[in-house]
Amino acid sequence: MKTRNARAAAAAVAGLMVLGLAACSGGSNGSSGADENGETTLTMWHNSTTGPGKQYWEDAAAAFHEENPEVTIKVTSIQNEDMDGKLQTAVNSGDMPDIFMARGGGKLADIVSAGAVKDLTDLVDDDVKAAFGDAPFSAFSVDGKIYGMPSAVLPGGIFYSKDLFEEAGISGEPTTIAELEDAVDKLKAAGIEPIALGAKDAWPAAHWYYFFAVRACGEDLISNLATNPDFSDECWLTAAENLSDFVAIEPFNSGFLTTSAQEGANSSAGLVANHKAAMELMGAWDVGVIAGLTPDEQPLPDLGWFPFPEVEGGEGAPGAMMGGVDGYSCSANSPESCEQFLNFISSKEWQENYAEAFQTVPASQDALGAVTDPSLIPLMEAYSNAPYVALWLDTALGQNVGNALNTGVVEMLAGQGDPEKLVANISNAAARG
Repeated sequence: MKTRNARAAAAAVAGLMVLGLAACSGGSNGSSGADENGETTLTMWHNSTTGPGKQYWEDAAAAFHEENPEVTIKVTSIQNEDMDGKLQTAVNSGDMPDIFMARGGGKLADIVSAGAVKDLTDLVDDDVKAAFGDAPFSAFSVDGKIYGMPSAVLPGGIFYSKDLFEEAGISGEPTTIAELEDAVDKLKAAGIEPIALGAKDAWPAAHWYYFFAVRACGEDLISNLATNPDFSDECWLTAAENLSDFVAIEPFNSGFLTTSAQEGANSSAGLVANHKAAMELMGAWDVGVIAGLTPDEQPLPDLGWFPFPEVEGGEGAPGAMMGGVDGYSCSANSPESCEQFLNFISSKEWQENYAEAFQTVPASQDALGAVTDPSLIPLMEAYSNAPYVALWLDTALGQNVGNALNTGVVEMLAGQGDPEKLVANISNAAARG
């Protein structure tokens, strides 16, 4: 029951967050804390493997060391798709990094249940709490306690190339699925791959089901998913059927099942970055990923964004969004310099640096002025006007059920299943816990 209770508390968020916009190991190896010379080494795991994002963490660690010469932060970058597995191994072995990227929701709550995360409730500086507001912290809260420091808010939607839309004769951004299907037809007629999809990594494919579910299901079902993972309501099947119908028009890039999401020019983000595909459904981090994959490694000048289109007949609130919050946690046995570093990088200066390095939306409202990419402006407007923003379903559900969901979507897209099998597989995984 301990895991379920922790996830239940995290889920108070997971259903979610109308987020307003206006690690020396801490495990059992005994290396945490100061050595005989009074010096401390922290280990940190993050998921930025290239470009300005990776440089940001190196610069932040160096700047913190300059102000705190007795503390050295050993920064390790881990490919995003490998992070969850490595963290699970670290939890199981008791050899946690001091600082680690946290997904929030049920995924973080599972680690909290294992006793591997430090309670930060009274360790976050008051000025940081004031600048961030309550909402971003909700994604990292379990049983009313804070276990992570937010770094960015990341709602999702469809990023697209304005130049390729114009080339295909698409005059406006699709607002309904019918209009999106029409745009797909026009792009195909112009010889342009319509939508890039990195289904090799599973979760990008599952995003499509998440959004169809937000359109088909009412807010209560979505919001209470982590505490009540019940997929018996007909809307879950409707969402799967709607996705199956959409897939039938063949909207995705050739070879999408073996395409990765973010690694190299041939990834789904790379296809958009190099004008080889017109669209990608992704979270707000995509702007920075795409920028790192353009030929000059600069932001894509013609990048635009629009919300996931509305779907006729669904019970979802118009304008509802799917998204998440990135952040960082301290392992349970980390020294106090861990939370000191998290407060350090949460200052206005370092949140602005974060926004610029990652081309994304920072968690601190004081740093929103650093958001300049044109594609993020409409995203922030839609986000602030959304009736609610649901946490990514795999994050809300936790590692085991979330993985079953993601894998099931890919199987359906690959022709190895159908809507009924997808919902049955998710339900069975939820029943097993």
